[in-house]
Amino acid sequence: MVGNRTFSMIKPDAVRDGQSGSILKMIEAAGFRIVAIKLTYLSSERAGEFYGVHADKPFYPSLKAIMSESPIMALILEKENAVEDFRKLIGSTNPANAAEGTIRKQFAKSLERNAVHGSDSDENAAIEGSFFFSNLEKY
Repeated sequence: MVGNRTFSMIKPDAVRDGQSGSILKMIEAAGFRIVAIKLTYLSSERAGEFYGVHADKPFYPSLKAIMSESPIMALILEKENAVEDFRKLIGSTNPANAAEGTIRKQFAKSLERNAVHGSDSDENAAIEGSFFFSNLEKY
């Protein structure tokens, strides 16, 4: 996935609120190709595994609870410079600081309920994508 692929997740609040289609439309309009997509549910344990890097942070219990309250949509996206371009498209983690026209500015409710996740590096994109999709070389 290095360089031209990234991992994204449409989070439970956005899926539950019927925003997935609009978010996917923005992703495709920005030139990303959806290589793989899966609607799935994260148990609290699986959410804890995925966000294990934050286990020592005070927001970790809340993050696990939010991420396991309803289904998520996992995505592998392809585009040249995918990680950096997708981070620009989603905007700041805090929607109050997100630029106009970004996914989080349009769909996030709060810092905790910020609609989407996007990998922050090529290495993490590969790790996070593998968490949800096996045999990524097939895609």
